[in-house]
Amino acid sequence: MAIKSAAFAVTALFALAACEGKTIGSDVDEGGFGNSTMNNFMVATGQIDPVQALGERFAREVPNTITFPFNSAQLTPEARAVLDRQANFIRQFPEVRFRVYGHTDLVGSDGYNRGLGQRRAEAVVAYFASRGLSRSRLEALVSFGETRPVIATPGPEEANRRTVTEVSGFVKRHPNILDGKYAEVIFRSYVEGAIPGDPAATSAMGAMPPGMAPPAGP
Repeated sequence: MAIKSAAFAVTALFALAACEGKTIGSDVDEGGFGNSTMNNFMVATGQIDPVQALGERFAREVPNTITFPFNSAQLTPEARAVLDRQANFIRQFPEVRFRVYGHTDLVGSDGYNRGLGQRRAEAVVAYFASRGLSRSRLEALVSFGETRPVIATPGPEEANRRTVTEVSGFVKRHPNILDGKYAEVIFRSYVEGAIPGDPAATSAMGAMPPGMAPPAGP
């Protein structure tokens, strides 16, 4: 009798799923980006580019752009405040490399503006170094000069006088990367406003989102 009841229950379950046009278990794991198990699988199988995924997260969670005064590579107080937020993110992801792109507005010659864009990018890297970040994780500086304006105008334009910080790759010799733990890095918790040596930041670097398996032991 118990066997017949169980068989009837299974049959009813499949019939209900067929009527609704759903796969059994689809409500449990819809395979969406928010599902941590699926994220792990997609990173492992190459369906998610870990560099692109972390780059999008960086741009989403902290401002990735600062602007400069006209014909200057000096950091303003507002720019330093933004760079402090960027440095905080970079500090919590020691496996990751970053690149700084320097830009200018359209005033002046192309050659002069390329040099100015380079100096702006170098000013950002120097500031990061002063905040305790290793220059080895800040990749080759690239200056686009005046060639990629945000606003196409021949006159002075603050929005074009900028640097943009982006994720460029991973530190190849870092233990997490050698072990292929890209998903652990991408979905690690980020502590806004943490300072160097902050226990909260240290804890976040090892924290995993709910549902994600912890890293394997040695």
